[in-house]
Amino acid sequence: MKKLLSPVFALVVAFFVSTPAMAATPSLKTRNVILVTLDGLRWQELFAGAEALLMTKEAGGVTDTNQLRKDFWRETAEARRGALLPFFWRVIATQGQILGNVNKGSLAKVSNGLNFSYPGYNEILTGAPDPRIDSNAKTPNPNVTVLEWLNQKPAFRGRIAAFCAWDVFPYILNRERSGLHVRAGWEPMVVGNPTARQALLNELIGQTTRVWDTVAYDSFVFHGALDYLKDHKPRLLYVAFGETDDWAHDGRYDRVLQSARATDGFIQQLWETAQSLPEYRGTTTLLITTDHGRGSGLKEWKDHGQRVKGAEFIWVAALGPDTPALGERSNTQPLTQSQVAATVAKFLDEDFRSAKTNVAAPIDAVFAR
Repeated sequence: MKKLLSPVFALVVAFFVSTPAMAATPSLKTRNVILVTLDGLRWQELFAGAEALLMTKEAGGVTDTNQLRKDFWRETAEARRGALLPFFWRVIATQGQILGNVNKGSLAKVSNGLNFSYPGYNEILTGAPDPRIDSNAKTPNPNVTVLEWLNQKPAFRGRIAAFCAWDVFPYILNRERSGLHVRAGWEPMVVGNPTARQALLNELIGQTTRVWDTVAYDSFVFHGALDYLKDHKPRLLYVAFGETDDWAHDGRYDRVLQSARATDGFIQQLWETAQSLPEYRGTTTLLITTDHGRGSGLKEWKDHGQRVKGAEFIWVAALGPDTPALGERSNTQPLTQSQVAATVAKFLDEDFRSAKTNVAAPIDAVFAR
């Protein structure tokens, strides 16, 4: 004969059976992440578009000022930024979030103090600055990036890839140790058995006259990444564009604006392609940032580094099923680029901070509460 439940016990059982699991954390919808960096793109252009003082031959090395103004000059900052980065401001700003507008109290900063590329990418990808990384030399990164850490897990092994314009990335990502699929610089973007289209891409990379020996054109990087996305369906794809930095160092403001707009289009294509594929549709988060800022004024816009005022300011954008559509943010909690790594992991339902104690916390603002 079964024993009868006591009245009190019966009430407790009834409460837990009938009450929804309110205490349980709702699982994230994100299953895949596309991480994108635009090297050295200033927050000033992102939030205000083209700067009039730099749209000249003298300050910006512009060859056709009339055409440049036609393409990028508008009377308001909102119109100028929309002309420069239409996908950012038509889609991300309405369906996701953009943080880092200093003028609106949304501060995003580098925390390594050096404000140049290798220290910045190390901080973005490992979750912490490292004083040992104080140059852009091709030295293997002693730190484990979030890409390498995830690649060690069965759910992600072999499903992470990086396509990068700068030829230092195989060292930043420590390709030899990590075993990650990394294509960078002027390497062939496709390995194995390329299609006719991919073979042509590799041929163009090998035959094209180079402006910079260490940085490939963003269009090559984009098409390599796009094909890999469609063919291999990685769960984490990292795409690192480079032209916005190198054209600035060359003093070509017209090329900075043109490459920024082109990259905006590349990001749009990556996003729309992901949404067209059943493996990615509605389950993919796009996270975009930069490795450092730049200075201001007629000369220092070309430069960055420890001694350049303002080069510590960066920005972050996010778009996906778990990011509230709050648009351009203002008066937010300050954030650092070291928070990006844990943010990537959290979107993939992993805790990168468990890997080592100095990893910065995820960016709470881009997650639904």
